[in-house]
Amino acid sequence: MEPEIKKILVPIDFSDYSKSSLKYAVNFVKIFQAELFIIYVVEPVIYPPDFSMGQIAIPSVDLEMDKRAVEELNKLAQKEIPTDVKVHPIVKTGKPFLEIIETASEEDIDLIIIASHGHTGVEHLLFGSTAEKVVRKAPCPVLTLRDPLKGFDYKEHLDKN
Repeated sequence: MEPEIKKILVPIDFSDYSKSSLKYAVNFVKIFQAELFIIYVVEPVIYPPDFSMGQIAIPSVDLEMDKRAVEELNKLAQKEIPTDVKVHPIVKTGKPFLEIIETASEEDIDLIIIASHGHTGVEHLLFGSTAEKVVRKAPCPVLTLRDPLKGFDYKEHLDKN
């Protein structure tokens, strides 16, 4: 039985890593004639206005960030995704790995293609990795891409654009 891959989700953080995973995913989308979902997660801005109150989120700042994120995501889609590919840009606010997993469930995603930034050692211990958490908890298969991608030099590709 061949795998049915009709919906592919690509998390974007606007790093070169995620842009290269987007380009990589476009090839999958074409091969499987799938739809492409791209997601950017805005982490809420939290300011400690006064230590006795703890931390609170400021909604107006978050709304402005959401608006900018939508604009940037649409701009990236126009630049990097061919017009014959059906793309669904999604912007959410929250913890990236949770929002990615939730979106994969809500949209009935068949495959997530995510860039792994390749943290090592102490950095990895302290921060973990969004990709690693997505792999552990995703409701569908996850393809993680490390830099450099075999047979694909994103720096060379970025220089051409």
